[in-house]
Amino acid sequence: MDLKEIQNLIKFVAKSGASEVKLEMDDVKITIRTGNENDKQQVQQVTVPVQMPPAPIVQPPAAPAAPAAPVAETPAEDSKYITVKSPIIGTFYRRPSPDKPIFAEVGQSIAEGDVLCIIEAMKLFNEIESEVSGKIVKVLVDDASPVEFDQPLFLVDPS
Repeated sequence: MDLKEIQNLIKFVAKSGASEVKLEMDDVKITIRTGNENDKQQVQQVTVPVQMPPAPIVQPPAAPAAPAAPVAETPAEDSKYITVKSPIIGTFYRRPSPDKPIFAEVGQSIAEGDVLCIIEAMKLFNEIESEVSGKIVKVLVDDASPVEFDQPLFLVDPS
């Protein structure tokens, strides 16, 4: 559920005259209350991660700059493609914000140093840059989903 849908829901609840509405979906829980003492609306949004892996006990120190994505060859039928992997654990985003365009689309040509995505880790947004030039063949992760260290994110055709 994006911000615009939440705003529309708030307007709808305010017009309906309901005093409280609770909505629970996969990873979002929203409670909207109206008619309090100042006659203002309160919105509470709690995002609960779905199937998050257990956090490691020992974590490496955070680097001041965003690390570049490791690149590795993949076996089998995708052997001609290069796999761009996640350098950190976090949440994968394909765009800088909901109202901005996607960083890299399938079929788009990319150059070394182009930003492919953002991975959020501990409230820090890390831009993941390409270490290779080529064409995006496949995006292997859904937007706003958790990723593991070294998890494949993109397939790139270097030719």
